[in-house]
Amino acid sequence: MSLYRDEGVVLRTQKLGEADRIVTVLARRTGKVRAVAKGVRRTTSRFGARLEPFTHVDVQFHTGRTLDVVTQAETIRPYGEALAADYPRYTAGSAMLETADRLTHGEKEPALRQFLLLVGGLRTLADGSHEARLVLDAYFLRSLAVAGYAPALEACAKCQAPAVRAFAIVAGGVVCGACKPAGAAVPAAETIGLMTALLRGDWAVADASEQRHRSECSGLVAAYLQWHLEHGIRSLRHVEREPV
Repeated sequence: MSLYRDEGVVLRTQKLGEADRIVTVLARRTGKVRAVAKGVRRTTSRFGARLEPFTHVDVQFHTGRTLDVVTQAETIRPYGEALAADYPRYTAGSAMLETADRLTHGEKEPALRQFLLLVGGLRTLADGSHEARLVLDAYFLRSLAVAGYAPALEACAKCQAPAVRAFAIVAGGVVCGACKPAGAAVPAAETIGLMTALLRGDWAVADASEQRHRSECSGLVAAYLQWHLEHGIRSLRHVEREPV
């Protein structure tokens, strides 16, 4: 048998037959892997609970003709246990998993930076050190940057002019007055500052931000992400937003 072992995060599962599941894992070295976990829906399964979404797991695969097969699984950290008790954090985590799945297009193509971002995001969500939506927006911005879609936030995305007036998704970020297209958003300067802080990991600035700027930031980041993915993130509709 051709066996290989890796650590990864379970992104999603789907039923297969009466007792099996197909699990999608974002692995540290291998990238995204879809594999069959046989018998995991039976109550007597040895590792069914270890292959649930949000679980950071050490897993062994057997290479198959169409889908690989999970032969062993050991939990490294079950992030789902902490997130399930807090609805805002659970929904934010679900949006993270879906985004990681969408941004890693091909199977078995190494995506180490996306893996590390996802593990770090889930760890931060689980420890509750920052507001859930801030963590989610930081994850969105950084995962977009890793994928090559980082928004311009300090100079015009079109002409590089330092004086910016608006945020245009189709232009790739902030734009000056001369380059501003019709329909571009005109966010507060503090909102752009918050986006910059989240992209850089400046949590002192992010945690001190006002709620109205967080809400405006979330709207822009979600729209920018979904425009680049060319379709919506279904989990976002469940993400709770604090009232302004």
